[in-house]
Amino acid sequence: MIKTEDYFKRQIQLWGEATQASLENKKIAIIGAGGLGSSLALALGTSGIGQIDMVDFDTVSLHNIHRQIAFTLNDEEKLKAQVVVDLMKSKNPFVNATAYDISFEAFSELGNRYDLILDATDNLETREAIDAYAKSINTPWIYASVEAFNGQVCFFEEASFQVFNTSDHKPGGITAPIVMHIASLQANLALRYLAGLSVVKDKLYYLYFNDEGELITQKFDMPKN
Repeated sequence: MIKTEDYFKRQIQLWGEATQASLENKKIAIIGAGGLGSSLALALGTSGIGQIDMVDFDTVSLHNIHRQIAFTLNDEEKLKAQVVVDLMKSKNPFVNATAYDISFEAFSELGNRYDLILDATDNLETREAIDAYAKSINTPWIYASVEAFNGQVCFFEEASFQVFNTSDHKPGGITAPIVMHIASLQANLALRYLAGLSVVKDKLYYLYFNDEGELITQKFDMPKN
């Protein structure tokens, strides 16, 4: 029989048994099970969070697999959310995970409540809907996006996502490592918040590699309502 104190040994060494146990009562939703979502699932699905809901109606395509690390060639045409949930459960016997193979619009009408919502989508329209939904249920959410060799992350609490201009911009391409890099930052913010540690909120982090290959991080305060 697997014991929680053995499985989560390193995190317990970090913040103690009480904090680790508190994560069992936390519930999060990850909206999108693609590149960011599958990376988030691997990072947070084994952290001790009690309930993780994955929301995505899409299926795995061949061109997804190189950067969406939850999937293998055997998963092509399978439902992304279900594959990710099965992977989390195979790695962590203590997580309750549910796949919602529906649109975010349909999901937002279910009446679920969460401690935190994580955006792992790829379009501004859905992110605007996430922002409206999160504020309607008084729940913070973490935005993230990636393109080429850059990405951005923001923990939204009071600021409004309306500061972003909705457009039809489509990414020209994405490298696999930047997806995992940005998801890692997003996951660290999430885990710190859920564990009761300090987190800077309503500040946009923009990370990119310049022409010399140097990683640059810029920070911008987001306007509040």
